[in-house]
Amino acid sequence: MAKAIRYMLRHWAGLCVFLNDGRVELDTNSIERLHRIVATTRKNALFAGADSGARSWAIFTSLIQSARMNGLNPFEYLKDVLERIVSSDVKAHQLDCLLPWTWKTQQAGRQTVQAA
Repeated sequence: MAKAIRYMLRHWAGLCVFLNDGRVELDTNSIERLHRIVATTRKNALFAGADSGARSWAIFTSLIQSARMNGLNPFEYLKDVLERIVSSDVKAHQLDCLLPWTWKTQQAGRQTVQAA
C-alpha cells in the first residue's frame, strides 16, 4: 500500500491536470497505439529490398497516415487517387490536388453538388 501511495504522490501534478481538465486521458494507450503503427511500418520497411523500394514504401505509408490524420478512409482515398492517375484525369503538374487535405475538400464539394 505504501508503494502505491508513494507512486501517487510522485505523480500528483499529472493527476491534478487530469482531474481539472476533462480532455486529458488518464492513460496513454491512444498515443501508444499510434506509435505502434509507426514502429511496425518501420520494421516492414526494412524488407523493402532496395533504396528505391524503401523510398516507395515511405511515400505510400506517408499517404496512408496523412489520409488517416485527415479523417479519410485510406482504401477509398488511394483507390480514387490511383484511378484518377491511371485514367489520366489528373496530369503530372496537378498532383497536388490529390493530397489528402485537398482531396477531402474536393469530395465534400462533389457530395454537395450530388445532394443538390
